[in-house]
Amino acid sequence: MNKQFSSLMDDILTGKLKIPQFQRDFVWNIKKSSSLLDSVVKGYPVGTFIFWKTKERLRFVKNIGNLTLPEPLSGDYVNFVLDGQQRITSLFAALKGETIKRKDGREEDFSKIFIDLEAKDDQDIVTSEIKGMDKQQIINLKTLLYGDLTTLTQYDPKYHKKIAEYKKRIESYNYSVIQVSDVHIDVATEIFTRINVGGKTLSLFEIMVAKTYDDTKDFDLSEKFDSLIEKLNDVNYETLSDATILQIISLILTKECKRKVILSLEKEKFIAIWDEVIDAIERTVDYFKTYYRIPVSSLLPYNALVVPFAYFFYHHKDKPIGDQQKYLEDFFWRVSLSGRYSSAVESKLAQDVKRVDKILKGELPDYDWGIGSSTDFIKRNGWFSAGSSYIKAILCIYAYQQPKSFIDNSHVTMSNDWLKQANSKNYHHFFPRAYLKKLNEDEHKINHILNITIVDDFLNKRKIKDSAPSKYMTEFQNLNSELSETMKTHLINDLDGFGVWTDNYQNFLDCRAELLSKEIEKRIIRQDIDKQSQPNLEEDYSKVEIE
Repeated sequence: MNKQFSSLMDDILTGKLKIPQFQRDFVWNIKKSSSLLDSVVKGYPVGTFIFWKTKERLRFVKNIGNLTLPEPLSGDYVNFVLDGQQRITSLFAALKGETIKRKDGREEDFSKIFIDLEAKDDQDIVTSEIKGMDKQQIINLKTLLYGDLTTLTQYDPKYHKKIAEYKKRIESYNYSVIQVSDVHIDVATEIFTRINVGGKTLSLFEIMVAKTYDDTKDFDLSEKFDSLIEKLNDVNYETLSDATILQIISLILTKECKRKVILSLEKEKFIAIWDEVIDAIERTVDYFKTYYRIPVSSLLPYNALVVPFAYFFYHHKDKPIGDQQKYLEDFFWRVSLSGRYSSAVESKLAQDVKRVDKILKGELPDYDWGIGSSTDFIKRNGWFSAGSSYIKAILCIYAYQQPKSFIDNSHVTMSNDWLKQANSKNYHHFFPRAYLKKLNEDEHKINHILNITIVDDFLNKRKIKDSAPSKYMTEFQNLNSELSETMKTHLINDLDGFGVWTDNYQNFLDCRAELLSKEIEKRIIRQDIDKQSQPNLEEDYSKVEIE
């Protein structure tokens, strides 16, 4: 089918043609838009538009430039633009003379696109570059289309014929349109994704933002999620992903969370449980921070750990106590120390909410994976990487001790920004790397989780440099009279026994591994599966021997 300019503009102005919010931002500049209009004036093809005709209501672009666009009438069909957004917006902005404000604050005035009345057919008839041109030889596009007779007759009579001709060409240009009618949103977004193979594929969240939008209920998933993250930012848990939210809702409604299941969720049910889900997430975060003492979300071994716990708190409005509390703790550490969510996470979450269902009934779940807690296991799997779930689990155990400053025994402040990489501010190699390298220690043995302490930004690592622990710790002892007690909060319980004053690195590793092993054992309820041979982690860690 074909549509003329007036019909396209009328559809936009009456709310019958909408740009869905999952489309990318308008990025064309004035020059590119001028080129499009030049093709229109010359009668060249400008590509086919693809519209999705539907009665579904998606989240859509509410304005273009400074013009607020009307809402579509309730119950009426709407055409959503699946392909041609940049061209549609260019046409609208240029022919209506709109000013477009970019995300970075820049503004572009699309009213400054002109027809050069002196241009030949093989030159640019439509242009935004008018420097040096006579004002009488150029006419603004908006003026061309909407100017009154008095305005147009002010131009030299020799241009009148061209003005009339160019206006006619624009108004009568036939735009090619393919209309996809009455298909489900999954099909519409799949069409959009295939059309835009050169661009970024739509995320599941972007599709669900479009699908769950409901203006009558004031529900906009994107805005709701942003509001949640803003709240979580205040408690240092802002790294929660949008996928996690979708998984929680899907598991509560269906006990599954695969993509196709999430896409099939009913909008009304999705919206109906939203507030309770947010409450469950907030109570999960509070539980992680207070009971497990995980102060920031970047220490969580997996974002996905929020999912089964939010599922629990959705169904259990009170804080868990007694056996229920122990079973949850066992579950948390079994997932964290095994690399469980490193692959096939959707399937494993579906399996694990069944385990949570048992915990909700006060029963201990069975597990088909064991946990390694021996000193040998820790040493083999302890290569320090801030992105490793196993290492993060150990860092959570370190954080549980509420580590204090070497300098003055004050509590160490942790930040998501300071914990992203292995060389971040909160991490300190207790036996400095430069010191151990001088002793020709192997890098794998140097960069081990057993050699890591969580410190604050006030610890002057530059001053420590390649100093032996006995040297720099003597300086801290002069500053901090409670240094021995301070170091217990770092799982370094005896400065003498751990070999700190004699700079005995192997002794330090052995003692800390023994203490860490005991901490892990406190958190696990042993089952028969754990009596089998030491399990392999699901993650691909560098196996290192440090003895």
